[in-house]
Amino acid sequence: MKHQRKSIANSAIAASIFGGALIGAAQASAQDSFYDGFERFDRSRWYVSDGWTNGDHQNCWWSKDAVDLRDGKLVLMLRASDNDARPYICSEVQTKATYQYGTFEARLRSDRASGVNAALFSYIGEVHDKPHDEIDVEILTRDPGKVSFNTFVDGKMHNGKTVPVSPPADEAFHTYSVIWEPDRIRWFIDGEQVHETAGGPLPNHAQKLFLSHWSSDTLTDWMGSFSDPGRALEMEIDWIAWTAPGAGCQFDASVLCAQAKAE
Repeated sequence: MKHQRKSIANSAIAASIFGGALIGAAQASAQDSFYDGFERFDRSRWYVSDGWTNGDHQNCWWSKDAVDLRDGKLVLMLRASDNDARPYICSEVQTKATYQYGTFEARLRSDRASGVNAALFSYIGEVHDKPHDEIDVEILTRDPGKVSFNTFVDGKMHNGKTVPVSPPADEAFHTYSVIWEPDRIRWFIDGEQVHETAGGPLPNHAQKLFLSHWSSDTLTDWMGSFSDPGRALEMEIDWIAWTAPGAGCQFDASVLCAQAKAE
């Protein structure tokens, strides 16, 4: 679906963990590979979405208070708030830099609840004065036994597919990988290719990387009906990485290492 991204000043969860400056247009592309295991929150890399929604379809507000570091994992929460005007808060982090082509991947676990989306994706768009390009890995957590993939090119969806994941994403961590090349995009779960673009337009603009956990009252056909889960929902990210084009195997858990061994 189309994402409306706004960038405003970031308030810290705690001064010792989070912080950042106002981000307007996307910064210049970064072509250095990185691996982030979240032993700490890297303020030079990450920006925490805080204080807005992406539109009327979203029934929660991005909040720094829904982001935490716990036991070497990034935890993105969706929970009730004590603000009547903002009854639910949700969570998102995004890279400050943009990346073009290469491999992005993360090991994560979702929760289980209808009306909620747990996502790993790349995005650039109108708020950055660029065309809307996007590459998605989305767990609609009403059924964590399925994962959806798609792209957007100039705001139009292409290359959609939904595949099973076992054990379900709320019961186990899985590694989701995307190898983005100029002429094709491949999606992997735990090192196994499960989807590939098959012609047609492809994203070709440098994009930010996002991790997000949010809910909706209105997108019921797609996400299911939302009701108060009565507890904080959590999306846990063990690590995330981006590997530059041609850099090859950078760390053992990467899909690129498995491919190199198979060759």
